[in-house]
Amino acid sequence: MVSFNRVIIAGNLTRDPETRFIPSGTAVTEFSVAVNSRYKSKSSNEFKEEVSYFDIVVFGKMGENCAEYLSKGRAVLVEGRLRQRRWEQDGVKRSKIEILADNVQFLRSGSGSGPAQEGGFSSPSSQESPDDDIPF
Repeated sequence: MVSFNRVIIAGNLTRDPETRFIPSGTAVTEFSVAVNSRYKSKSSNEFKEEVSYFDIVVFGKMGENCAEYLSKGRAVLVEGRLRQRRWEQDGVKRSKIEILADNVQFLRSGSGSGPAQEGGFSSPSSQESPDDDIPF
């Protein structure tokens, strides 16, 4: 059986990044990205816009850099993998899909012909995220 889990999105932060540190001392930074999609409605033949929101988790130095240099409204390109977290709260089973980022590129916001890469940080592909240290 073959499995593949890879996602790339580009959008704007909906809130400022928040950082916490797990017991091993590794930074875990979280933020949310809004991605706009435009499509043509078959019934009315009009263009419509749809917004999707994605929760992003970034580990280590890359997460610290995101927290320092990113803020609400900033454009980013995020590469990573999907992870489903499951937990139970007050007897109710809950789950959440989030993107574990391997690479976050900071994109220039503003009135240009399109987003231009301004800078960013990526983690080495051999580095695994410390999922075992996450206390939830």
